Amino acid sequence: MTRDRSLREIDDFLGSAHVFASAVTDIIEQRLLDKATEGQVTPSQMKLLKLVAMTDSYTLGDVASFLRVSNAAASKAVDRLVRRDLLRRTEDQKDRRVMHLRLTPASGRLLTAYESARQRKLQSIFVQFPPEELRRASELLDRLSADIVDQTSNPEELCLKCGIYFRERCLVRQLVPRNCFYQPAPNASRQRPNLGNNGKE
Repeated sequence: MTRDRSLREIDDFLGSAHVFASAVTDIIEQRLLDKATEGQVTPSQMKLLKLVAMTDSYTLGDVASFLRVSNAAASKAVDRLVRRDLLRRTEDQKDRRVMHLRLTPASGRLLTAYESARQRKLQSIFVQFPPEELRRASELLDRLSADIVDQTSNPEELCLKCGIYFRERCLVRQLVPRNCFYQPAPNASRQRPNLGNNGKE
């Protein structure tokens, strides 16, 4: 009986986690994005723009892995944003496999509009919860996530679990032997995340 009750509680917890993740995707990352940018970019395109705001150097495989698409689809996604003057692309002089992507003033404005709307929405929702309660919930989710990820962990594999929500202090990164997408080996060309450039030269 105790074991059955425990399994039901686990299923309830996972169901709650799934509902929360779905709500974030549907409400914060899709509906709010569409309203804040007047439908000018899709969630996938905004995800790529936020990636570029964090760091500027990638291989095509990096972009494909981040967007969870094929290399061909990633190439088309970049080309589409370049044609719309929402990205600038240059090849690395030392390694032609690496491309440097930068925001333009237009994409910087879109990113700023969305981030401002997102912050207002999230603050209105989370104001009811004490900071310590949120920290405890984050730590619980991180520990569970680390245990789940560790079941299939490959030290050579890049971890993309946080997506666009990079954190300097990541318990998953500390507990699971995988390479962080945002923190490559020393001497790599990728910069550390910087969400404050917003397309400014």
